[in-house]
Amino acid sequence: MKAKDKKVAILQSNYIPWKGYFDMIASVDEFILYDDMQFTKNDWRNRNKIKTPQGLQWLTVPVGQGINRRIRDVELPNSKWKIKHWKTLESNYHRAPHFEEVATVFKPLYLSESFTHLSQLNRRFIDVVCNYLGIKTVIKNSWDYSIIDGKTERLVDICAQAGGTEYISGPAAKNYIEENLFAERGIKLTFFNYSEYPEYPQLWGGFTHRVTILDLLFNCGNEAVRYMRHVCK
Repeated sequence: MKAKDKKVAILQSNYIPWKGYFDMIASVDEFILYDDMQFTKNDWRNRNKIKTPQGLQWLTVPVGQGINRRIRDVELPNSKWKIKHWKTLESNYHRAPHFEEVATVFKPLYLSESFTHLSQLNRRFIDVVCNYLGIKTVIKNSWDYSIIDGKTERLVDICAQAGGTEYISGPAAKNYIEENLFAERGIKLTFFNYSEYPEYPQLWGGFTHRVTILDLLFNCGNEAVRYMRHVCK
């Protein structure tokens, strides 16, 4: 890659995201948390899945009932959920080979730290996971940049402000993104490939990729990078 080239990705923050989210972070030079967007209920912003003996289970952070809020404005009404989430993780993963090691990193986030807003919570967990995996990508917030109108126009402009020469997009955006707007600004558009991840040793029945990255970390520890494509430690 030439020195002047810079890959940028822009995604909304999620609660303890799956491994593909972190693989995308590792694939770019700058990752921008797009929390100026509208908060959506029943989405990944404030919840994720774990494996249990009874099947997949949601871990959901309570955020109140307000609908017309940006993600960055979503407040956390209480902290009772933190102890419950940790106890749920502990009861379902204590048999995992690397639970004790990984627990020393994440248990304090649940039991010792406090969070007032969803964006703050998500960012903290994302930063800690990146540090554990050795991901050095620069992570910024969308409010570090000026925001213009237009769904695709906004992404193009943020990418340009960040000095990006290539924009890495999630594959679902193919349904709405206006590819020509990137070309007009001289920015290459690439869609990230989330397929073909290898399976890893996993507790509780048949394998699934669609769980929080904590599942991978508890089961594989530092070997987690072997099951991701862009992370090198």
